[in-house]
Amino acid sequence: MLRQVTGIRYVTPLREGGSLPGVVEADDLGTYVAKFSGAGQGPKALVAEVICGELARRLGLSVPRLVVLDIDPVIGRAEPDPEVQELLRGSGGPNLGMDFLPGALGYDPVAHPVDPALASRVLWFDAFTENVDRSWRNPNLLIWHRELWLIDHGACLYFQHNWPRAEAAVNRAYRADDHVLAPYASRLAEADADLAPRVTPALLAEVLALVPDAWLAGPDFGSADAARAAYADHLARRVARTADWLPQGSAA
Repeated sequence: MLRQVTGIRYVTPLREGGSLPGVVEADDLGTYVAKFSGAGQGPKALVAEVICGELARRLGLSVPRLVVLDIDPVIGRAEPDPEVQELLRGSGGPNLGMDFLPGALGYDPVAHPVDPALASRVLWFDAFTENVDRSWRNPNLLIWHRELWLIDHGACLYFQHNWPRAEAAVNRAYRADDHVLAPYASRLAEADADLAPRVTPALLAEVLALVPDAWLAGPDFGSADAARAAYADHLARRVARTADWLPQGSAA
């Protein structure tokens, strides 16, 4: 499983995020951006964060360290905002923590041109996971220590919100015309040749094992293991159909 830590102080909300994430200090002396299970998107957003974040890491992309962040709602008692208080009351127990990168800069496509090989790998990964949240309006990319870091994958894997119709998403084409890195992504064929063979059943099983059972529980499946099997099957079949969903060349 992911490393587990306990939140000891709620520092501040991050209001630029639609789900109202917050900065939390934990008992391991680390500081994390917390994504809460009680937010509007619910636990499925946390499932997507773990699957996509840990898959991206294993494919060589930079993602802040993820942890399971145990929250006692009492840590927010000094927070004056009633919306935050309500969110924390509904998020007791395991939540997702993403390592806070101090001094990181938000990605600016003008100020931070990206190497075509890296841009192509990121676009390939976003196409595979159907990430609809990497536009120039909201890149969900940071520059830290002169490297490009991927954050916020809760909007990926949106097939999971309607499992009866998930079959249609296996070979669904990905539209990259709004992707912030499309102007640089001129080596998609190379990225596909390198990355697709690495998404093996063993890799998918390794990543899915990191998702807490509590986030997989729900009306769609009889058990957490059944849910893992469904995600693994879907993603394995999608990666085998790259010719159907991968954009051709650059979208610029």
